Amino acid sequence: MNKEERLALRESLREARRSLNDADQAAASAGLLSIVSGEEFFTNASRVAFYQKLDGEIDPHPLVELSLNQGKECFLPVISKDNEEVLTFAPYDSNTELTENNWGIAEPPLPDVIISPTLFDVVFVPLVGFDANCFRLGMGKGFYDRTFSFKIFNRRSQPLLVGLAHECQLTEPFPTEVWDVRLDAVATPEKIYRPDTA
Repeated sequence: MNKEERLALRESLREARRSLNDADQAAASAGLLSIVSGEEFFTNASRVAFYQKLDGEIDPHPLVELSLNQGKECFLPVISKDNEEVLTFAPYDSNTELTENNWGIAEPPLPDVIISPTLFDVVFVPLVGFDANCFRLGMGKGFYDRTFSFKIFNRRSQPLLVGLAHECQLTEPFPTEVWDVRLDAVATPEKIYRPDTA
């Protein structure tokens, strides 16, 4: 798959998720909550990172609300001006003031103390597309791959990386790059995909 084909695949998958209407999106988000909330990786987690939906991504907010109600520590990604290559994660709760960044994504304020990405139990990851082996096609900026690159060398290290997606974002296997970080699982409103059981 050359660069143009990869771009075309990314755009077609983005269009598929953008084409879902509000009712479909709400149903998908509720289905995702139902699937994930009973999973051991979620029930046992105490420190969890989420994302703010954009561009038709599946909305994790019901999971955020459940997590806060259960007393879990919740975080959202921030792109720090000090290091724009990787993601920093800032605490989030229902009182947190959010500010839009350059990409139009709402972010919490940067924390005084930066938390290492290895200290999360679960990080829920947005994606454009994924295959049944849990390889992720992202937006192409590489933030998640750079932030969690240590998992390339030790897949069993914390945190658990769980992609969240609509079922329409499942695609045929695609060529990967050496820097691509494989997800530990992908959750859709239909099922949980795990690379070792694909």
